[in-house]
Amino acid sequence: MAAPQGMPTSALRGLEEALGMGMTVSGDTNEAVAAEGAYYLEQVTLTEASEDDYEYEEIPDDNFSIPEGEEDLAKAIQMVQEQATDTQILEQKTVLSSKHAVPEAIEDFLCNFLIKMGMTRTLDCFQSEWYELLQKGVTELRDVGNVPDVYSQNMLLENENKNLKKELKHYKQAADKAREDLLKTQKVRDFHRMHHKRTVQEKNKLINDLKGLKLHYASYEPTIRVLHEKHHTLLKQKMLTSLERDRAVGQIYGLQETLKHMEIGHSSHAPEIRVAPNCEKENAPEGPTQKGLREAREQNKRKTKMKVNKKDSEFPTDMQPNPNLSLCKENICPAKFDYKLNNILRLHELPVSCIVVHPHKDILVSCGEDRVWKVVGLPRGNVLLTGLGHTDWLSDCCFHPSGNKLATASGDTTVKLWDLFKGSCISTFEGHTHAVWSCTWHSCGDFVASSSLDTTSKIWDVNSERCRYTLYGHTDSVNSIEFFPYSNILLTGSADKTLSVWDARTGKCEQSLYGHMHSINDATFTPRGHVIASCDACGVTKLWDFRKLSPIVSIDVGPSPGNEVNFNSSGRVLAQASGNGVIHLLDLKSGQIHKLIGHESEAHTVVFSHDGETLFSGGSDGTVRMWS
Repeated sequence: MAAPQGMPTSALRGLEEALGMGMTVSGDTNEAVAAEGAYYLEQVTLTEASEDDYEYEEIPDDNFSIPEGEEDLAKAIQMVQEQATDTQILEQKTVLSSKHAVPEAIEDFLCNFLIKMGMTRTLDCFQSEWYELLQKGVTELRDVGNVPDVYSQNMLLENENKNLKKELKHYKQAADKAREDLLKTQKVRDFHRMHHKRTVQEKNKLINDLKGLKLHYASYEPTIRVLHEKHHTLLKQKMLTSLERDRAVGQIYGLQETLKHMEIGHSSHAPEIRVAPNCEKENAPEGPTQKGLREAREQNKRKTKMKVNKKDSEFPTDMQPNPNLSLCKENICPAKFDYKLNNILRLHELPVSCIVVHPHKDILVSCGEDRVWKVVGLPRGNVLLTGLGHTDWLSDCCFHPSGNKLATASGDTTVKLWDLFKGSCISTFEGHTHAVWSCTWHSCGDFVASSSLDTTSKIWDVNSERCRYTLYGHTDSVNSIEFFPYSNILLTGSADKTLSVWDARTGKCEQSLYGHMHSINDATFTPRGHVIASCDACGVTKLWDFRKLSPIVSIDVGPSPGNEVNFNSSGRVLAQASGNGVIHLLDLKSGQIHKLIGHESEAHTVVFSHDGETLFSGGSDGTVRMWS
């Protein structure tokens, strides 16, 4: 700040000290003050108090000593005088430099405040009036004094407080951002942890599935090897048989020619030659193939004439009630699960495909892939009758309700009916274009139903020997078919993963049941008919309420396929033949599963005796096993 020209030097020095030597005035301001005679504060720079601005008083050390070996009086006096001089100089310097910082003057404080608030017009008015009064020499204004230190400290504290608030806000924002980043990182960590756990579970499941598939594949290798060997053996036998047949035909032809020459030589007259269009063909020798074709044509002609004369059977309208509904089978035949292997019957050279028990007698029939079915007496297991006639493997068989006839289904696309008393085939139903998987008798005994690989099922009239209905609806192989006990309702199970309920009188599908995830291999009713059991190619067995047409429960005993299911006479125990050779027994009341282990390879079929005391199962090794 500039001062008037008549102001003494001490006043200027005091003003500079009051301003803390931090105020700067430009040369232009001095010229303006000298010209106009007015003084005002142009710009003030305030500096914060620092410890470096203070001057500290140095305390002299009076404890002096004279070095040893220099005890000289003159030198000692000289040292004392020098110390006294130094002390005086230090005292003078201390007095001069011990001035404390002069507080800010009132006018400077006001000017700085107005500059800070941006009140320039008020500042101009204040400076004009203030310095005018000072120039007039008003003494009261000179003694106003300085601004208390409290205001200066408050201003400093206020500025520091603002800076601290800004830093606090910045730190809060940084903390919020760090918190958000932490939460995001935790979520990502949890997601990766769950993904890792799921991946580990899937890996363990795949490992277990691979182990099961390896075991399953290993179980098939011996069977495939045996089948290849048998196939090569059969091909060799077939070739040898063909050679022997051709040799025998040649010998027969040669003998016939020899006999003719001998007859010509003994007769005296020439034979009569008849001229006819087919003379050469009639006189030519007839081979076994041509003879078989001629006999087949004649037999078909006879059958056609017989079919024309026969009438179609009628479906019964008033069916007799199911006798199983009035009998409490559970009390008559209590559930049994502790079966033990009693006997092994080696009946077939190739796998056993089906076993059925006679409805009234202690005999059973087993069908095999060696094209043969056999009637076996119980309990000895002696073979009573052997049936031959199919040209390919047998897949299923079923007894007539009276027990005197048998229906068989085969891979040669036919269904044959057999008279068990004569042991001969009485009818052959031809119409399927692929292998026939299953067959079943109607309870009246006049109809047979069959299911085939050609995605259709057929209902055959036994009396007229013709197909009454073809059931269309499934989109894949129909693997199982069965009549509802004492009714006109049919149940089919297909490889398209569905069960279908049909009306045999119209050949229409009434209802379809969905729930299986794999091909259905077999389906059957309980003796009372209120529950359906079905099994699929992945070992899952399902129970269905036939009255509500809804699923009841699913039992997974896989991954080996379930080949066949059957109830005992009480309907409480369900048996399943599994692809791993295990027979599973399910207690429908408690839900417990019991296992019968005894087959060396795959189990294809299982059935109970009428009293439930014995269980029969057939496997791919060609044996029938008795459990009691």
